[in-house]
Amino acid sequence: MSDLSAFPITKRWPAKRPDLLQLYSLPTPNGVKVSIMLEETGLPYEVHLVDFNKDDQKTPEFLSLNPNGKIPAIIDPNGPGGKPLGLFESGAILQYLAEKTGKLLPADPARRYQTIQWLHFQMGGIGPMFGQLGYFHKFAGKEIADKRPLERYANESKRLLGVIESRLGGRQWIMDDEYTIADISMLGWVRNLIGFYGARELVAFDDFHHVPAWLDRGLARPAVKRGLDIPRRP
Repeated sequence: MSDLSAFPITKRWPAKRPDLLQLYSLPTPNGVKVSIMLEETGLPYEVHLVDFNKDDQKTPEFLSLNPNGKIPAIIDPNGPGGKPLGLFESGAILQYLAEKTGKLLPADPARRYQTIQWLHFQMGGIGPMFGQLGYFHKFAGKEIADKRPLERYANESKRLLGVIESRLGGRQWIMDDEYTIADISMLGWVRNLIGFYGARELVAFDDFHHVPAWLDRGLARPAVKRGLDIPRRP
């Protein structure tokens, strides 16, 4: 039996199966990256809901695992050298799980780094820009009289979609015919942009051809369907 007592987060979210990977998350665009990845790889795990409505992410227990106070985060009781490993940042977790399982990250060194560069493209561009657009279009930011921030993030989000559109020309997935962590990192964000954020018209999503087809392919995957609703919201 694995001992996770060294991780204070387990006092607030006790592990029923401490021998399994522990996922602390919420089904947001960042959170579902890891739940989709776990479903795709078949790696057994136990999930814990981090409820933003209760400010769970700001509690000392959660901050002990991720001092940045963001989801998702994991504890792998079977980390490198057989020792437990705690990790935060969704991109780092995706890469770790890909290397741990030998799945969804090309073995060829050149293609591996090309995949990682697209993962970083999502982390540095798509996530922050789409998130800001969501704030100024749907949430409190929409009450701001000055619409220049909204226009800025709408234009940048449209530009980023154009980058993906160009990349997908003649390809099924970001890495040609190979579905990878690059796709997993982006699917939830693009889905959220046109769905929950309601920005479909704002970014002229239907003017794109390859991105909508890629999104449909991704959302049709059984593991993606499952992962998008893990953990269940209360």
